[in-house]
Amino acid sequence: MKKYTTLLTLVFMCMSGLAFAQAPTIRTDKKVVEGFMDKRFGMFIHWGPVSLRGTEIGWSRSTSVATVEYDNLYKEFNPLLFDADKWAKTAKDAGMKYLTITSKHHDGFCLWPTAYSDYNIMNSPYKKDIVGELAKACKKYDLKFCIYFTVADWHDPDWAVLYPATTPNKSANMNRFVSRMKNELKELIQNYKPYMLWFDANWDKEWTSEHSTEVYNAIKKLDPNVLINNRLDTKEASGGSHKVMLSSTLADFATPEQEVGAMNMDYPWESCITICQQWAWKPNDKMKSLKECLQTLASTAGGNGNLLFNVGPMMDGRIEARQVDRLKEMGAWLNKNGAAIYATKGGPYKPDSLMAATRKGNKIYLHLFKNQGAEITIAAVPGATVKKAYFLDGAKPTAFKVKADQITITVPLQLPDENDTVIVLEMDKNVESVPVMSFKS
Repeated sequence: MKKYTTLLTLVFMCMSGLAFAQAPTIRTDKKVVEGFMDKRFGMFIHWGPVSLRGTEIGWSRSTSVATVEYDNLYKEFNPLLFDADKWAKTAKDAGMKYLTITSKHHDGFCLWPTAYSDYNIMNSPYKKDIVGELAKACKKYDLKFCIYFTVADWHDPDWAVLYPATTPNKSANMNRFVSRMKNELKELIQNYKPYMLWFDANWDKEWTSEHSTEVYNAIKKLDPNVLINNRLDTKEASGGSHKVMLSSTLADFATPEQEVGAMNMDYPWESCITICQQWAWKPNDKMKSLKECLQTLASTAGGNGNLLFNVGPMMDGRIEARQVDRLKEMGAWLNKNGAAIYATKGGPYKPDSLMAATRKGNKIYLHLFKNQGAEITIAAVPGATVKKAYFLDGAKPTAFKVKADQITITVPLQLPDENDTVIVLEMDKNVESVPVMSFKS
């Protein structure tokens, strides 16, 4: 009778979803996520032994660089001019608020002295902890330190699909792989205390929800408030695209890549975009103009997202001087116009090729990208009235008039800043909850 009662109890628990259920999912505190989105601008760094060849990190292994050659580049990797302080200062001077380093890309090389793989920085001629030095430098410059960590590892014989192969690896052992992955992440979390973990390469179907959930829960037990992007959970669980996120996705934000994300007030997102064209360093790689850089930042903030802007340091450890100079130019613009970027919300207007808009409290910041004549006409904000209009840089007032459902603003034929001129509209009430609309609606 006792066995029968126990069995009935077990059946009831299963039907109730209580038996064998995992512990409740730990979600990052909402205020932490909001604080992350307030930062708006961060530095992405893709770097490793591949910089010796100037080819793309990970993806050039077995393609433009032979596998054996690629996998032995670490034996030559000795970036004597690497200076974590200079990298962090470059990010700080650019107006960036956080920094994300590729601790391990798909090629499997680790930039920290892990105990779980010999393929790491301590077995290179350099023999210094890159990740550790950057963590200290970020703390010095009041930058949030973040870590990129790949899901896929093409150097690990236990991984499911070893690129460039497209068929499953018959000798893979995913249980062993996940165990090692958790141990590596434990090292990173405990030793460097990252603000955010930026995952990648979740596309192989052999990476299952069971795997991603196991790793996610292990991370959250170590640090419940470390931020996690939408590339740890499976591709399907993340909505089938880096650009989107479902309410059930084990993540805090979506990650559109090499494009400004679409306007989205429903969930956090961060666009990752390169300052040049390649993620890792490439000699004479085409670099974006200051106009492109600033308008990318403004359009991203205008769509309610963050911009993670990538640099690829050279083989000797330096970030190219031209990239440093471009980032300083962005920082100079932000010193004058940062109020229109940091801690704002996107909108209430959708960004387009001519303008973007951000908002905070009763202020709307109009970002003007191109000359449009002596006047700019935009749709009026429902339920709110313009009280003042002025240029943010210098706070010089400008004339405006409101007629019916339109606001017309007087501007010089030559904009004060051809890259991004910001005009502030002070409204008679808070406009943060105004529904998104088009400039011409």
